[in-house]
Amino acid sequence: MPTKIRLARHGRKGYPFYSIVIADSRAPRDGRYIEKIGTYNPNTNPATIDLKFERALYWLQEGAQPTDTARTLLSTEGVLMKKHLLDGVKKGAFDEETADKKFDAWFADKRSKLQAQKDKLSKETEAETKKRLEAEAEANKAKAEAIAKKKAEELEAEKAAKAEAAAEAEAKEAEESATEDSAEATEEEAPKAE
Repeated sequence: MPTKIRLARHGRKGYPFYSIVIADSRAPRDGRYIEKIGTYNPNTNPATIDLKFERALYWLQEGAQPTDTARTLLSTEGVLMKKHLLDGVKKGAFDEETADKKFDAWFADKRSKLQAQKDKLSKETEAETKKRLEAEAEANKAKAEAIAKKKAEELEAEKAAKAEAAAEAEAKEAEESATEDSAEATEEEAPKAE
């Protein structure tokens, strides 16, 4: 039975999530499988890989052929490196203890690089967030200034309208009093003429 290590797609449209499975090469992509050995989530940054290391190594040693993407994932997690070192032990190139030391050194280097990448991404995210918050604060400040200016103009216009209304009222009163005075003066003159 030709076995493959491949990905089975899950998740929703536009947001895939994969299971890493051991399956017969004749089985459908998302169909029946022999064993699930991990998951792969490409939606995170960096992508999240959760793999049963020992089971993946076992299946590789049994002759399961990984697909291109599965091979990349196995390489990233160090399964292919471990298999390579164990093959070297079988051939007598070095002993198992040396192989373990080499693998541990390689794995520690790989993890430090991954952690550095995560740190860099988190710093960039923090910087971007800080920049956006500062821009938003500036925009809010500008809006507040515009609103304050508009309110000051409205208050000034209201004061001017009140002053104008008061001036008109005074003018009317003066006109009315002048009219009353002229009416009184005419009334006083009229009796004198008789």
